[in-house]
Parts: sequence; C-alpha cells; structure tokens
Amino acid sequence: MGSIYGDWLKEQREAAGLTQQQLADRAIMTRSHIAHIEAGRRVPSKEDARRLDMALNTGNVLSSFLPQDDDVSIAEYFERVRVLEQQASSIHEFALAYFPGILQTERYARAVLGAAFPPVSEEECDRRVVTRLERAKILEDPVTPVMWALLDETLLRRPVADGDVMAEQFMHVVRLAEAGRIRVHVLPFAVGHHPLAHSMLKLMWFEDQPPLAYTEGGYMGKLHDSPSVVHQLQHRYSLALSQAMPLEDSLALIRATAKEYGHHD
Repeated sequence: MGSIYGDWLKEQREAAGLTQQQLADRAIMTRSHIAHIEAGRRVPSKEDARRLDMALNTGNVLSSFLPQDDDVSIAEYFERVRVLEQQASSIHEFALAYFPGILQTERYARAVLGAAFPPVSEEECDRRVVTRLERAKILEDPVTPVMWALLDETLLRRPVADGDVMAEQFMHVVRLAEAGRIRVHVLPFAVGHHPLAHSMLKLMWFEDQPPLAYTEGGYMGKLHDSPSVVHQLQHRYSLALSQAMPLEDSLALIRATAKEYGHHD
C-alpha cells in the first residue's frame, strides 16, 4: 500500500474534526493502528476498513479501495509482510524448503537468492541479501518478537549450498535456540503427510491489531487478514507442531546433520 490510502484517510478524519484517538474509539481500533495506516505502514483488514467507513460516513470507499492481493508476486508483495514482521510481538513460522528469512546467515541467504532464474545481477543479489539480513535484526532484541520455527526435515536434508555453508546455517539456528531466543522444532519424515505440507506459513501476532497470516508457495505469496482463515491456519500450525520433535531432540538432529555437512565442535 502506498501513502495515498493513508493520506486520504487522514484527510477524511481531519475533515470530520476527529483526532486519531476519537476515530479509533468510533471504529473500535487502537490509536496506534490508525497512525500506522495513515503513515502507510499498515494495510487495514477488510473489517477495519468497513468500520472506518462507518465511523467517517464515507460509504464503502475505504473498503472498496483496499489493495488487491490476487496475482501479486512475492518480490512485490512481501514488502507489506516485511513491515508487519518488524512490528509483530510474536512470529510462528513453518519452513518447507529453506530456513525462514529472519534465521538465515549471509552465506546461506546469498546461496538461496543467487539461485534465482532467470538469474539476477550480482548487484541485485547483494541488495536482496542486505534486505534479508536487515530483517534478521529483529532478533537482536532479547525479548520481542517471540519466535517459533517449525522446520520440515526436508530443508535439513536437501542442500542448497556447499556443506560448510549449510553447517554454518544449522549451527546459527542451534545457537539462537540454545540462547533461548527462539524455539525450534523439526517435523521428521516419519510423520508423513501433515497439515502444512503444501506451503510455507508465517503467523504474526501484534499488541494493537488482530493476528495475521502469510502463506507462500509456487512463487506467489498472500497475506491473510480474515479472522476465520487466520484461525484455520493457526489450527493447522498447532496440529503440525503437535507432531514435531521436542526442542532438545530437534536440536540434536540439527547438530548431527551439521556434522554430516562438515561442522566439527
């Protein structure tokens, strides 16, 4: 979402003689959420937009002009998710083919991003790597966001880079978990088919707005704000997590696999 939507919302609020807090009270939202929307940092959900239209007596304008998600590529669309990721108080990820972006080391990220086809220039690859590493800085805060990583065993077994790069990536995740900064659980092959077998999933919770979900697969990504859809995806995540290996067993497997790739204590 560009700033046009947020600017228009601000104009309508001010024309109605309302402060952000007054509009928030009328629309049953928080003032900070209104501020984020006006600044272009967040996109309101369909229900948020409906309540804002009612509060401002703008018909269905704010609802009708919400950005459409269909047929938007990950590269273009993920910017919204990236901003939300920075604001989340809790993130639960399921990863199927690659480690989650915010857990990737520089060399692992470069291997993943450099494998794009059609190929990208070295400069573009560098830019994408820097962006990914910037995302990872949210874990420098010792408390927020709370981070859970549910990893399909597939991503441990299928190398996407040289052995030393894979081992470095594995031990990076192990160290974060050993420090208590993240929780990591592996879904082993023995589970067979599971509720998240078809796509990557990111669940995000916030202090001042309803939870959201993001799914990605087949070179397409979609942000979900429908409460029923988000709840369904949360349920699937919980089911899959219940089938995963305990934390210590997961870390033991990741360490052992790192040794297979060449890491030595």
